[in-house]
Amino acid sequence: MRPLPSRLLAVTDRHGHARPLADTVQAALDGGVRWVWFRDRDLDPEARRSLGAGIAARLRAAGGFLTVGGDIALARALGADGVHLGGGTGPDWVSAARAALGPDALIGISAHAPVEVEAAARAGADYVTLSPVFPTASKPGYGPALGPEGIAAARRAGLPIVALGGVTPERIPLCRDAGAAGVAVMGALMHAAEPAAAARRILAAWEGCEP
Repeated sequence: MRPLPSRLLAVTDRHGHARPLADTVQAALDGGVRWVWFRDRDLDPEARRSLGAGIAARLRAAGGFLTVGGDIALARALGADGVHLGGGTGPDWVSAARAALGPDALIGISAHAPVEVEAAARAGADYVTLSPVFPTASKPGYGPALGPEGIAAARRAGLPIVALGGVTPERIPLCRDAGAAGVAVMGALMHAAEPAAAARRILAAWEGCEP
């Protein structure tokens, strides 16, 4: 298994706070975030590319790792380090992503059940996000929360599991102890009044020390 860039994957969402998304990302970087999944897929292509370019510049300046959600061409245009593809992605799309981004690109796939993690492993993904691990308003349509037991079951596929959905500092030890390789967090960072402080709390919770 390839190592992940960080134990914390910050997932972007420009809707949760009045400040510009690039400023939120910068604050998260100031708090120790080094891996960002650029989503915001509701934008038109040109607006998304423009916003993504600003995010990419912040990541490069910080020595961070950029993953682009769902758009291989945009990931290539931004010089991203990887792409995150939707659930049900097959091996042809994973191969296309590697061809476009290079053999060292990190390819992730979204999964919502252990059986989907197994499919992602067969497709050649490097990791999966598994969600929702805990109850969350942002993913109400994906069924009941999987809990730490879902992480433990998904690990059997042999891929690094990044726990997503309802992840808080208090719940991070449950994810880590169940075998998650990391956690993905959106609202607790993107909507926070102080993203840098929120990032420090999350990273400290993973390490098992006081923030």
